[in-house]
Amino acid sequence: MNDNSAPPNRTLIAFIAVTTLFFAWGFITSMNDPLIPAVRAIFSLTYTESLLTQFSFFIAYGVVSVPGGGLVAKLGYTQSIVLALIAMIVGCLCMPLATHIESYAVVLLALFIIASGMTVLQVAANPLSAALGPVDRSHFRLTLSQAFNSLGTVFGPWLGSMIMLRGGLFNEGQADAAVKRSESMANIDLAYGLMAGLLALLTLFVWRMRGRIAAAAMHSSAPSSLMAALRSKWAVLGAFAIFFYVGAEVSIASVMINFLHQPDMLDVPLQRAGTLLGWFYWGGAMVGRFAGSYLLMRMSAPKLLSSAAAIAAMLCLIVSQQSGMLAAVAALSIGLVNSIMFPVIFTVTLERSSASAGSTSGLLCTAIVGGALLPPLVGLVADKAGLHWSFMIPMVAYAIISAVAAGAVNVRRVATAPASIH
Repeated sequence: MNDNSAPPNRTLIAFIAVTTLFFAWGFITSMNDPLIPAVRAIFSLTYTESLLTQFSFFIAYGVVSVPGGGLVAKLGYTQSIVLALIAMIVGCLCMPLATHIESYAVVLLALFIIASGMTVLQVAANPLSAALGPVDRSHFRLTLSQAFNSLGTVFGPWLGSMIMLRGGLFNEGQADAAVKRSESMANIDLAYGLMAGLLALLTLFVWRMRGRIAAAAMHSSAPSSLMAALRSKWAVLGAFAIFFYVGAEVSIASVMINFLHQPDMLDVPLQRAGTLLGWFYWGGAMVGRFAGSYLLMRMSAPKLLSSAAAIAAMLCLIVSQQSGMLAAVAALSIGLVNSIMFPVIFTVTLERSSASAGSTSGLLCTAIVGGALLPPLVGLVADKAGLHWSFMIPMVAYAIISAVAAGAVNVRRVATAPASIH
């Protein structure tokens, strides 16, 4: 258990270091959004095929979360985080190999490797962020960390679009098609090369902070048995909520650039659409998380979650039935109401789960696999009925989240230290 005996300054520095990881994985995850239209153009893919990028990325959470928890239990937080960052660097460096041999399969493999490292980061960092400080402010700390995750998701699509969706196949000039294709692949290499460099710097930073992180977390143990969480009703319900939330959030972001590019929407270039995705969809999530950190200190977390999910479902319905500026504003606004969902689902579940926080955390991180399974379904609907109708899948997901949150309103907390790791 976290008895908060670590010196306050040391705990604060450890919290800042851990929060830096949230920024990094937000930045890298959201780089998938401009990558999707890039590979769709380079490899001439359908929406369903291009959204296999998200399947390959998020399936890692289903495959790696359990062994990742075992790794954290064996090596501890700091060593596991460093190894995870190194794996992500390797994945980024696989991307130039994929473009060199012109293999979409290797692109998918590179994304899986990156996400495998990121899975270990989340298994460690989510409960660690919540535990680094007073128990009664766990909602605040995790939501604040997630706000910096959202800051990363603002810059990721913006920078990714500026690099991957400029020139090459996205240039309307008359250059040779093979030359354009080669230029677009080189842009992908540049984007992931830059990410590898940034991850290397982050690895060095975490390594230097390893002593402070270890000292601040010395009263917390790593995630434990997943089976214990499966025996808890609220751990399972929370996992369902995480599954549908991540699936909905990722699906919407994945199709947003192509959606805004459509003639019946804003009819803007793909690069401009990527910028709008970063500043308004992901930017809304960032603003909402900072605001949510304030609101969660003054109102019931389950009630706020249920209301936000219900609003998101209504916005998806509007997008499915409208076009032009109204549909664009509704689609981009979903990011704002998404803002508090992940951290609140996480902490509300920890409070109500009869399993240990470590076991529950492991199950919740496994449930992020929803980001792998829902996007291909959305892509299939988009190919068959159009991008507007594809928003019906996230609409159903948000309705389920709202119902789960409403059910948690009157349920008593079963843990005295909801965010402690024991």
